[in-house]
Order: sequence, then C-alpha cells, then structure tokens
Amino acid sequence: MDFTTLVATRRSVRGYKPDPVPRELIDEILHVAKGAPSSMNSQPWHVHVLTGEPLEEVRRRNTELMLAGAKANRDIHTHGPYEGVHRQRQVDIAKELFAAMGIAREDKVMRQDWVMRGFRQFDAPVSIVLTYDRILDPGATCHFDLGALSYGIVLAAWERGLGTVVNGQGITRSDVVREVANIPDDEVIMTCIAMGWPDDGFAANAVRSVREPNEAFVRYVGFPD
Repeated sequence: MDFTTLVATRRSVRGYKPDPVPRELIDEILHVAKGAPSSMNSQPWHVHVLTGEPLEEVRRRNTELMLAGAKANRDIHTHGPYEGVHRQRQVDIAKELFAAMGIAREDKVMRQDWVMRGFRQFDAPVSIVLTYDRILDPGATCHFDLGALSYGIVLAAWERGLGTVVNGQGITRSDVVREVANIPDDEVIMTCIAMGWPDDGFAANAVRSVREPNEAFVRYVGFPD
C-alpha cells in the first residue's frame, strides 16, 4: 500500500492469534526499519527479539510480581501519571477499549484482567525489546532515535499484515527482561513492541484512537496569512 494509506490504516493491536511469526519475516521488517534517521548517524539501537519459552517466562514473572504489588523497576525514567489533557486522552482511549470489550466501569475483575494483559504483552507471540548503549545516557537524543526505529518497525510490520503495539508495560520489570533475555548491563532497556498476527475477532482491535486537528498543535511562523 502507499505510505499515506499505510499510516492512516495502522492501529494498535491488542489481541493476537497464537500463530508463530517467522524469523525471516521479522528480520525483513527490521531491515526496513533500520533505515530510520538517527542523530549523527549514530544508530544507537540494539534489538532483542523474544518468542517461545523465554517470552512466556517474562510474561509469567512480570504478572506474578505486579499482582504481588511489586514496584516498577524500569531502566528509563518515566514522567509518572499523566495529568491534564494528556490524562484526558488516556481516559478517552481507555473508555473506547473497555466499551468495545464490554468491560463495565464497576467490573473490577475484568478491568484488572485488562491491565494484566498489558504486563503479558497482550499475549503476542513475539516481543521486540529495544535498548541503547548506556554510555549515551542521559539519553534524550537516542530516545528520539529509538522512537524513529520503533515507528519504522510498526509500519513495516503493518505493511506485511502483522499487528503491533508499543508496550511500555512489557518492560515495567526491566530486571526480569534483562535476566531472561540475557541483555548486557551496558545496554538500557527502553521499551518493547508486541507483534503478531491480528485476531480480527478481538473487539479491541477495531478501536482507533482519535488524533487532534493540526490547528491544535501546529504553529506556522513566517508564512503569509
């Protein structure tokens, strides 16, 4: 498909078929995505692709720890809870997802199950963990670069019929991911991308988040009125 259609049709996928994704196809996707721009051509990324028993172990241990009330242990610093308009956008998409899945506001069990799905990386058959060299910290510039790589991955996957969702919950316990995937200590775990074949019968997969109109966030300077 053409690029505009690719971008316009892509959506976050939160329900997957159990079918495996061929290693060759993932390698093809990463070959495309690595064309993303990076500061000074630094290409600061490392990619760790998990499937099978290692991924199941990450899921299992993440879930056990979070259900037990363990604190998050991420390599990167986070902003904490969203507030203001950012919080409102988070709430809006959550309402749409819960409505699609038939999860009532008072249904604490199902709401908790949905949260746990995030820690399980939505049961996708593949998890792509993105890291960068610790020597680049504080890493605002390389964070930007890994964001470009991440978008390249999700678009290249979508073009090939694969769904993805960028899933920060999947690395909430970065220590677990590091141990299971044998990620070196000199790499910082930034995020992961769940990937697999979309389950078209999973209602939440039909949900598309709304984007703000350009005038809400764009300023033009120096252009004629």
